[in-house]
Amino acid sequence: MTVNTVVFDIGGVLVDWQPHLAWIEDLGEAGAKSFLNRVNFDKINVACDGGASFSDAFDLIEDPEDRERLAQYVPRFSRAVPNKITGTWDVLYQLLDNHVPLHAITNWSAETWPEGLKAHPELGTIFGSTVVSGEVGVLKPSVEIYHLLCDRAEVRAENCVFIDDGLHNCLGAKAAGMDAIHFTSPSSLKTQLKERGLL
Repeated sequence: MTVNTVVFDIGGVLVDWQPHLAWIEDLGEAGAKSFLNRVNFDKINVACDGGASFSDAFDLIEDPEDRERLAQYVPRFSRAVPNKITGTWDVLYQLLDNHVPLHAITNWSAETWPEGLKAHPELGTIFGSTVVSGEVGVLKPSVEIYHLLCDRAEVRAENCVFIDDGLHNCLGAKAAGMDAIHFTSPSSLKTQLKERGLL
């Protein structure tokens, strides 16, 4: 089957996500990163990307200062995603100019997704369909989330190429029947899309 549809991941592909920036003004870079390590933020974030709430997470933290800091994450979330990965956006707009259908699948908390849209409103308008893991309770690389995108967008998996900076998520897309590109740089992405006749 011909690949004629592009499905983007967002964090690490279109938007640079740096969670420590939510607290860097208070704690400095080293202090903010130490805080994230201390509260096992990576594990908390994965759980929230899967549908858990940050309020449940900070209720479980024993230290009151750390609990209060974590409670600041959602209202401060825009600080954690200040920058677009501009080269990838250039590629995305070239795809639009070529009338290539564009969709997105992102592992993102349902609580922070609206804050991300405030920081980067284009994310809410540029894709035909977007599946946010925290809203549906399914994480990449589960094949279920790729099939859900296909159902919503009314596309066939074999017609899609999925782009993600996580190799494990690319493997999930392949298991679901999609082509996949492991994102390493905008220039490499552009080359691989040209090879597929999409640019």
